[in-house]
Amino acid sequence: MVAETRPNPDELLARVQAEEARARRGKLRIFFGATAGVGKTFAMLAAARTAKAAGAEIVIGYIEPHGRAETERLMEGIEPLATLPVQYRGIVRREFDLDAALKRRPAILLVDELAHSNLVGGEPAPRHPKRWQDVEELVEAGINVWTTVNVQHLESLNDLVAQITGVMQRETLPDRVFDEADEVELIDLPPDDLLARLKAGKVYMPDEVRSAVDRFFRLSNLIALRELALRRMTSRVEAAARESLAHDRTSREWLAREQLLVAIGPDQQAEQLVRAGKRMADAFNADWSVVYVETPWLQRLAAKERDRRIDLLRLAESLGAETVTLDGPTAAATIAEYAQTRKATRVLVGAPKRRGLRALLRRSTATELQRRARGFDVVTIALAERRADAGRAAERGALVQTADASRRRRYAWAAATSVACTALAWVMYPYFEPANLVMVYLLGTAIAGLRLGRRPSVLTTVLNVAFFDFFFVPPRFQFAVSDVQYAITFGVMLAIGVLIGTLMSSVRQQTRVAGARERRTALLYAMSRELSGTRDSASMARVAVKHVAEVFQCSATVLFPAASGRLEYPRERPIEGSFIGADLAVAQWVADHGRRAGLGSDTLPAAPALYLPLNTGRETLGALAVLPTNPRRVLLPEQRHLLETFAGQIALALERARLAENAETARVAAESESLRNTLLASISHDLRTPLAVLAGAGSTLAMRGASLDDETRLALAKSIETKAREMSELVSNVLDLTRLDAGEVTLHRETEHLDELVGAALNQYEERLAEHPVEVRIPDDLPPVFVDATLVVQVFGNLFDNAAKYTPSGTHVYVSATSDEPFVRVTVDDDGPGLPPGDPAELFEKFRRGEREATVVGAGLGLTICRAIVRAHGGTIEARRRPERGTRFEFTLPIPEPRA
Repeated sequence: MVAETRPNPDELLARVQAEEARARRGKLRIFFGATAGVGKTFAMLAAARTAKAAGAEIVIGYIEPHGRAETERLMEGIEPLATLPVQYRGIVRREFDLDAALKRRPAILLVDELAHSNLVGGEPAPRHPKRWQDVEELVEAGINVWTTVNVQHLESLNDLVAQITGVMQRETLPDRVFDEADEVELIDLPPDDLLARLKAGKVYMPDEVRSAVDRFFRLSNLIALRELALRRMTSRVEAAARESLAHDRTSREWLAREQLLVAIGPDQQAEQLVRAGKRMADAFNADWSVVYVETPWLQRLAAKERDRRIDLLRLAESLGAETVTLDGPTAAATIAEYAQTRKATRVLVGAPKRRGLRALLRRSTATELQRRARGFDVVTIALAERRADAGRAAERGALVQTADASRRRRYAWAAATSVACTALAWVMYPYFEPANLVMVYLLGTAIAGLRLGRRPSVLTTVLNVAFFDFFFVPPRFQFAVSDVQYAITFGVMLAIGVLIGTLMSSVRQQTRVAGARERRTALLYAMSRELSGTRDSASMARVAVKHVAEVFQCSATVLFPAASGRLEYPRERPIEGSFIGADLAVAQWVADHGRRAGLGSDTLPAAPALYLPLNTGRETLGALAVLPTNPRRVLLPEQRHLLETFAGQIALALERARLAENAETARVAAESESLRNTLLASISHDLRTPLAVLAGAGSTLAMRGASLDDETRLALAKSIETKAREMSELVSNVLDLTRLDAGEVTLHRETEHLDELVGAALNQYEERLAEHPVEVRIPDDLPPVFVDATLVVQVFGNLFDNAAKYTPSGTHVYVSATSDEPFVRVTVDDDGPGLPPGDPAELFEKFRRGEREATVVGAGLGLTICRAIVRAHGGTIEARRRPERGTRFEFTLPIPEPRA
């Protein structure tokens, strides 16, 4: 049996969409080398000159010649882009001008030193802190970019390079930029040749050569860096081969992808673990994620030390990892549970750091994780020995001092708790047995565990046992024990105290975690519920601003595009919590690119506010601008994810409102089209017969009028008059209904007597009602009505006309009324054949007729006009079948309000 080889439609669609996206982007070509001086810039300029000779448009965006004559010669004849002067710390530096490059839009742009850091503190401030981000924007704009980079600037290799050379690189770029490049060309030079070029002054100026050779350009360093560069290129070739085979339906199926989990904490090894995880993920072609677990112990660290996770998780995201922050009682238990949930195949952790007795009393995360491992491998990474710079050491020392100060305060409170328990027990001692005093001390232990944590509660327990022995166990005021049984009491008291303290600390942590989760859920639910009850975009924006400002302690605003497509400030009056003065240029960039910018992002990080796109997945509807009073409220990973979730909910609500608006517009258009077609069909049907009569009678009078007798001429003239009146009434009904629906009718209310209004209608329709006797039964004490007399007479006239058209000759019509304050209830009955089958309420719809015979002239608007007039007066009208026989129309009219 032949195996099924049809491609997966979803995979095909994804591949087509990816190819379309690549077609819109420019191409990125990287000239890659092991270190400075191997000839990357020279090779790039040589390739550019060859391409220019072939007719390509080449522009130099930024090249740093470093005083090399051969580099300057290659630059001759190629159009340079003017650099941007930046004022920085009292000097003027020449930097790459991103906006000028976007405006020039050459076919190929040369930008040297991809890992270069822009002058964030300069004036004007750069849009991005890193040059590789400038290059990404150029590529997204469809510009082909050629650039250079060294292996030591790849983020995942940063710690390895530091171990090899002893120098920590500050200018790095995410590996994904290198991996996603369309073309990478390795520029290789043997170490001996590179040293020869260096000593000849072809890499650095002569006065810098000696220090460069002593510090970095040692032969062993160059060999190791060259090996790293060759390995990185080999990995890229292997990745391209795997991708090619994955798209080849004739190749064998690959095994399921590896799932790598990297567990980190706020220690000095965290960055090393992230980079090692990136290298391992590349080696195994694995999906990987970085997990940070907030344990009770970590939550007792100083806020500055805990906030280091912001930088750690941002580093992981820049390397392509999915980042997750979890809460749990212990790191090992939480990581093991999460690894099983995500079906991880490998978990990467730091090697155990505890030694001796500490390792026995409290097992490290790595050791405990190995014990709990089920279905995944645990890989431990040894701490790399490297020289830390003085700045980091000083910062770490300050954090330790802050943490020690906080720890000392908790231990002081623990001792104070024990003293307070002893004071209370001292007061109780003359009246209670020692066993009851033990309960006081256990209460103190529980309070310490709940408020201070596990270790301070252990201190409280030990002090409680000592104080109980010293002050209350005979012989008093010494630690000697006369009764051996008290030793058992002390042991049990100590064990129970430690157990209670540990349990209370765990309860405290779980309560905090549950409270935080419940709060996040409640906040999202509250905003979603309020957004679901809001219809228009402006109201949704006010709801969003209110909730975002309240949750994140900030000012916020939602920016929508104007008719021109550019974002604009809200036109409504600002509410409490509104962000006034948001930067429209930054917000427009966010809306155009679908990425966040501003505070804590990779784009304009020096901006005081954070800008998020309101993206639905199909389009960007606007931007959310947030100005926090405390930046930590939006920089913490879980807070940032919560804010992004808020932005997603707002975008979905706006999309729902837009879809509902479009659906309503389509419904109204369809209804209008249907109404137009029905109107044309009805009028054309009802005008055809009168027009035929008019044409026939007019033609007869014109051609044979002189030969006709007077009686015949009078009959023809009478038929012309009747049909013309019918046509006039038909057109008048259509016009009246149009005016009533549009609200263009102004009621001229006056106090009227109902019998007079009925009499006026009977006079107008006397001829049509000649064969339908009308009986009026209005009591003399009926109160007057407060109505527009002309319109109410039209209601009666339409009802009388309806009876005349749809009932046989001899049918009786009855008009009656009763008082039903604050209305008068009017009834118009007939003893005719009754209503047609179906719902009587449908008779009041447009173009509905009781009979469909062509002999009955009318557009089916009479009852619709009656309903519109009665409703305009605040009343109701309905039709029903009479029990005995016939039809009943009943409506209400208002009574004048009594004067005060």
